[in-house]
Amino acid sequence: MSEGMSDDTSDATDGLTVAIIPARGGSKGVPRKNLRTVGGVPLVVRAIRAARDAAGIDLVVVSTDDDEIAAVSAAAGARVVRRPAEISGDTASSESAILHAVDEIEAAGERVGIIAFVQATSPFLPSAALAGAVAEVRADRADSVFSAHETYGFLWRRGSGAEGGGDGSDDGAGGQATAINHEAAHRPRRQDREPHYLETGAFYVFRAEAFRTSRHRFFGRIRIAEVPEWTAIEIDDAQQLRIADALAAVHDRAGEAPGRIDVRAVVTDFDGVHTDDTAIIDADGGERVRVSREDGMGVALLRRAGIPMLILSTEQNPVVRARAEKLRVPVLHGIDDKEQALRAWAADAGIRLDDVAYLGNDVNDLPAMRIVGWPVAVANAHPRVLAAARVVLTRTGGNGAVRELVERVLPD
Repeated sequence: MSEGMSDDTSDATDGLTVAIIPARGGSKGVPRKNLRTVGGVPLVVRAIRAARDAAGIDLVVVSTDDDEIAAVSAAAGARVVRRPAEISGDTASSESAILHAVDEIEAAGERVGIIAFVQATSPFLPSAALAGAVAEVRADRADSVFSAHETYGFLWRRGSGAEGGGDGSDDGAGGQATAINHEAAHRPRRQDREPHYLETGAFYVFRAEAFRTSRHRFFGRIRIAEVPEWTAIEIDDAQQLRIADALAAVHDRAGEAPGRIDVRAVVTDFDGVHTDDTAIIDADGGERVRVSREDGMGVALLRRAGIPMLILSTEQNPVVRARAEKLRVPVLHGIDDKEQALRAWAADAGIRLDDVAYLGNDVNDLPAMRIVGWPVAVANAHPRVLAAARVVLTRTGGNGAVRELVERVLPD
């Protein structure tokens, strides 16, 4: 046991293993960063899902000062701890948020044994590696474990010194380059170099009681949870967000056959699902919308397969009924209470709600999405809808989202 650690390690198994995700509403580099989407999913929701998928995690908690983050996190299945203003500013430490969250959990009568500090700014957090880190601490093989990836890179720093191999003069751009982890005059092959490990910032797992004592995430026996290098991106600016979104298209979707959505009926919203959520208003106040012929073909395939479909919309506009008649599917529009309307329709059709897929895009779809077995969101849905969805499609409303859903519903 390392210096400063107690011989008593019972806290690792006596209590819950809690994943805590600090997620403030403010951010200077990327405004509203924790709600920005990567691969169509808000960053905070990606972190919640990764933590929930990690074996050994008993509870996922989001610590936030923001109402929208709180709502999105709760919809994604996390418990929300409201963070007070004094530990919510730019200078507040993550440690302070974690300690506060643990205090709130234990004040409710639950003991915390292991903490998994998870950062929403790491969108590709590998659940298996997080589970492995939890297992290391739970089995008393480590007191603190953090994510890192292997690197053989030659590291340098700017500053004055004689090791860089130059003439010792200052170049005016930060000083002379100095080798850190190697000798500048000796360039061994990769296989002959010692690997180093670069901290990713994605997660840290440690004992709760020892964390209270040290008030720091590194203590005692420290181990590395090695993760793939491609998961190491951390969102601190808009460019990194764009890069992460591009990577998500590769790692979340490409090369993976999307799973079938096994349902007996499909219900969709109209605006923002069959349309791109925009309208053209003529001089008489009439509205025109743009729809996808691809979606129309998808609906025809669904109809031919004998799978019931319903368009359920809050809009009173006659364009909704006109489109439904063109598609030859029933429509309920001008509906204020989508949940009750959907319950009644399913009961009349003799279809269990668990066997229904509901495709939505905005917050008025949430009541209906919460009662069906397959809540589905278009790619550009509201963050709360993305958080509540069991499936997030790759296509946006009015651009083939309905067809994508149909293809996942129909058997091969």
